[in-house]
Amino acid sequence: MTELFHRIRGLRLARYIAASAVALGADMATFLVLLDLGVFAAAASAAGYCLGILVHWLVSSRKVFGDTLAASGPARTKQKALFVVSALMGLGLTTIIVGTADLGGINPRVAKLVAIAASFALTWVLRRHVVFRGVARA
Repeated sequence: MTELFHRIRGLRLARYIAASAVALGADMATFLVLLDLGVFAAAASAAGYCLGILVHWLVSSRKVFGDTLAASGPARTKQKALFVVSALMGLGLTTIIVGTADLGGINPRVAKLVAIAASFALTWVLRRHVVFRGVARA
């Protein structure tokens, strides 16, 4: 069992899922609190997602993609910018899904679950193949 745990921990996708779960916790907590405060569902979803972006960068850049994290300087700045772009694409997708569902009378909590899956798939592909695509470390 220990060997299996170490093999799973060594898989980049498994680490990304764990990092995403941590970021999702921050995202969902913010989303639900803001909904309870009466904030429009799309805005609450966007605010939660933005906090999740910060948490995700901190965890995934070190624990998931640490071996391809650019050295400090222009290369790291470019990587951060690409990470933010990938996050904004996920944010846009999330906001569209939750906002459209809410306007259509669908519970925004259910819509958020659909948006989580869609955003996860999009950002994983972008981060794995664009943002952290084997940058040489100095």
